[in-house]
Amino acid sequence: MRKIFITAVVQANFFLLLLLPLFGTAQTKTLLTSNRVFAKNDKVAEFEKALSAHAKKYHQGDVAWRVWSIQSGPDAGGYMITEGPSTWSTLDSRGDLSAEHMADWGKNVLPHTEGRGQSGYYDFVADLSTVQLTDYADKIVINHMTSKPGKVLHSRTLIEQLKKVWVADGESVAVYSAANSGEPGYITVTRLKNGLKELASDYRKPMADRFSAANGGRSFDTWLKDYADAVQNRWSELLIYKPLLSSK
Repeated sequence: MRKIFITAVVQANFFLLLLLPLFGTAQTKTLLTSNRVFAKNDKVAEFEKALSAHAKKYHQGDVAWRVWSIQSGPDAGGYMITEGPSTWSTLDSRGDLSAEHMADWGKNVLPHTEGRGQSGYYDFVADLSTVQLTDYADKIVINHMTSKPGKVLHSRTLIEQLKKVWVADGESVAVYSAANSGEPGYITVTRLKNGLKELASDYRKPMADRFSAANGGRSFDTWLKDYADAVQNRWSELLIYKPLLSSK
């Protein structure tokens, strides 16, 4: 009986060893696909109806869509569509979308849009964030940060210092790095769990006070100088989630 038991244990351990390469190569789902589209001014209703139908028919499960209305910034009036989280391996094995899928997009959605649109990939950076990837909010502020050449690591250090402020004040912020999508940099997504009132100037103390309290001394002045040295461009926008247009 003991011999049978030992044999079973050895076989089980051997099976686990066979699986180790699979465990080692498995990728964590941290990748978001982002697309921005712009409806024609006189076709907004038709666009939203077609987009909603497309999302619910072709984007369920791992490829489900979250659709956002862009309220401010250079893309105001547009829509941001996010898909994921996923992995590069999953995207690689997905292959071409079906002819029916593409026909529905081309015939029913695309005619109501204008411009070229925008696409990109963004990788969630867990150790810089104060919130889990899928712990969403209906209202968000996205800050886009483009790094100067050779300054990406410096930009990361700037965000590490900001994280101390977010943690101290209980802010829900998700950080992503741009992945093979234009100029290198980061986006920080502040998830307004308490709604737009979080944007009021008196909702929290001034940033300079908060930053110095979290990082010590007159650290905010130093941070501003480092920011000017490392960051090429920065812009922000407010977005609101549109559940009726989404498939999640």
